[in-house]
This record gives sequence, structure tokens and C-alpha cells, in this order.
Amino acid sequence: MKSNERKIYLQRESHFSSAHKLSSKNLTLEENQKFWGKCSSLHGHNYKIIVTLYGEIDAETGMVFNINLLKPMIEKVVNTMDHKNLDEDVEFFRNNLSTAENIAVYIWDNLVNDIPNKLLYSIKLWETDRNSVIYKGSNP
Repeated sequence: MKSNERKIYLQRESHFSSAHKLSSKNLTLEENQKFWGKCSSLHGHNYKIIVTLYGEIDAETGMVFNINLLKPMIEKVVNTMDHKNLDEDVEFFRNNLSTAENIAVYIWDNLVNDIPNKLLYSIKLWETDRNSVIYKGSNP
């Protein structure tokens, strides 16, 4: 389909709630408690994510990507984490600390191959109202 050569950002927001604890296998219990503080104990967050696509507006559809196709892609990933203990219930976090940074990477890795034309631009994840991360994969 022809493009009108105008590029735009398309964003979709989603939410999920999960439990986790931050504890490195390379540290003792005391070292983990000192390093992570109260986050070294099991606790939960109400996460918010924004998935951003970036690309040309298709001249025929007037869209970068059909949001009705994007919604279930995001929900499929979110559902793997929603109301779960990330460290026990999600395979990725058995070998990767369940930090906000790694959660953003997990979301990216589970979306990047499903969204065509390299449109996936970034994942922004809020762990709390004051803490967020942005991951752009291999994009600049």
C-alpha cells in the first residue's frame, strides 16, 4: 500500500498487576536485603504500559497500524503477567530479575516479531506513579 510519507507515533496503553521480589542469586540474603531494601520481600505493583509504534501513515487506510490488531497482541503479553508472581509464574523471570527494566524487555521481546514492518518503537512501563522505564530495543 502506498504511503503519504508522513510518519506518526501510535500508542496503546494497558495495565496489569503482578507480584515479585528483587533478589539476586549472586547475593546472600543479607546482601539482597541491603541492596534492594523492602523490594527484597514479595510485593506487588499495578503496572501501566504504553506500547508505541512509529511509521508512515498508509494512504489507503489512513493508519500506521490497525489498533484493533494491536490490542490483542498487547493483551496476550499482558495476560502472561497479570495477577501472577512474575518470579515463579513467568519463565523469563526465572533467569532474569523482575526489575522494571527486564519487564519492559520481556514485553518488547514478545511483541517485536508480531508487529510487522519494524513498527514497534518503544515500551514505556510504569512500576509506580514515580518510577518508569523506556525500552527501544535496537531502535535508536
